[in-house]
Amino acid sequence: MFPYVALAKDKAWQPGPYEGVELMILHKHETTGGLVVLRKFKAGHIIQAHTHPQANEWAYVLSGEWEESGTIFTAGALFFAPQGMRHGPHIARTEVISLTIFDGPLTVQ
Repeated sequence: MFPYVALAKDKAWQPGPYEGVELMILHKHETTGGLVVLRKFKAGHIIQAHTHPQANEWAYVLSGEWEESGTIFTAGALFFAPQGMRHGPHIARTEVISLTIFDGPLTVQ
């Protein structure tokens, strides 16, 4: 048996750190503040370039079209941004849902 199970049907979407972004927190690590979230970008929204100074970020696109640096990514794309590395802008060409992991607190600069 797994020691932790999260079911999306038991969780709720909540506002993310940017307009047009919602998060469904599936797990928060009590010690590190790391998060496992479903992240939803509304179609047409742009998230400007930014850094996460306290966490590495991995994002796996589950659905939708995400544009980054002139390339369009769809379901199955995996992104990695090391802690402190500037990345973006992220452009949601359609609604995008990703499984995203931050290994430390979700802070944005």
